[in-house]
Amino acid sequence: MSSDDLENFEAERELQLAQEYQDIAGMFRFAVETERRFYLANDVKLTVNGEGSRQVIEVELADAWVWDMYRKTRFVPKVRVLTFKDVNVEELPPPEL
Repeated sequence: MSSDDLENFEAERELQLAQEYQDIAGMFRFAVETERRFYLANDVKLTVNGEGSRQVIEVELADAWVWDMYRKTRFVPKVRVLTFKDVNVEELPPPEL
């Protein structure tokens, strides 16, 4: 496989992932962004442990979808993320009737 073939494959996978996101985003209540991944989830629990500059942020997601083009299964029942970096949690607007 040439480098052009690999680039085309990755571009096609990224486009498929973006289309999947558009199709399923209305099924979820929250969008969660960490330094490594983007998630959609219906339940989010955020806990900060530690003090000072060494705080660990624990994010627990239930009924989630993971933005990852190399993953075979993007729908997962439970996710746990531990990070020292910023976490962004947004409540999504309800789908219009």
